[in-house]
Amino acid sequence: MRVLLTGANGYIGRFVADRLLADPAVQLTALGRGDDADVRFDLATGSPGALTRFLDAVHPGVVVNCAGATRGGARDLTRHNTVAVATICEALRRSGCGARLVQIGCGSEYGPSQAGSSTAEDAVPRPGGPYGVSKLAATELVLGSGLDAVVLRVFSPAGPGTPAGSPLGRLAEAMRRAMQSGDGELKLGGLGVQRDFVDVRDVARAVHAASLSAAQGVINIGSGRAVRLRDAAAVLARVAGYGGALHELDAPPGPLRAAIGHPRPESDHAGPMAYPYPDGCGSWQQADVRTARDRLGWRPRINLEESLADIWMEAACRI
Repeated sequence: MRVLLTGANGYIGRFVADRLLADPAVQLTALGRGDDADVRFDLATGSPGALTRFLDAVHPGVVVNCAGATRGGARDLTRHNTVAVATICEALRRSGCGARLVQIGCGSEYGPSQAGSSTAEDAVPRPGGPYGVSKLAATELVLGSGLDAVVLRVFSPAGPGTPAGSPLGRLAEAMRRAMQSGDGELKLGGLGVQRDFVDVRDVARAVHAASLSAAQGVINIGSGRAVRLRDAAAVLARVAGYGGALHELDAPPGPLRAAIGHPRPESDHAGPMAYPYPDGCGSWQQADVRTARDRLGWRPRINLEESLADIWMEAACRI
């Protein structure tokens, strides 16, 4: 099976590439903007016609799209998350390769949900920010394309390679600094948020399973269990061997705006503080993952403690 993978250098894409390369039946070609890609092509600016010609030449059986942006303004997010997917869909429609498309979506497409609830694929998406909007638009393009396609809505990925700017990455970095300086207490904010963490290696397994399956539509990929960030912080402290006290800062009035790590200088408080989870999903998110079990035969295998241990190992190497 020949697979064309976009975004192979991204957080999720790296693990998807490793998983696919471990399958002796897969012949992998990476397409991207970097010099290390097998084929250099910018999905946000390249034409569907040029991509069609490449698809006809390579003739992949599956296209896996892990490319995209998680940060930036609405314009950049739209270009990299929506326009790029429109290019892929149009190129696949024009091509004679008949490839199956596996699109990586995200839980942010759903937006806020009621505390205690599990979000299933039939929930009405109400994204609460430009990132979720750009990813939802991409999903709608895929679903309306008429292609053999599946969208995996990945909730909160964790584990090795977690970006330092993500909430768990910032949490590990704050703990590393505290241990390095010998601080006996660590002040953290925004720990009341609850998210459904799923290890990035389990996400890669789901992508592999989706590539081989005939499942179409939207499929949630998560652990099926919401975890409060303060509980994740306690697990991380245990894994790291940090014996200091964890103090949670009170959130300011209004929307949840406390940032992970030490409080900002007083002079900086006039500006808006960073949301601990800038995904527009409020204080709670938990996936209903029964569809992934039933249609992909997939279940998460790696628990959060192992994911956090890997995050800490990478952070500790910076000491």
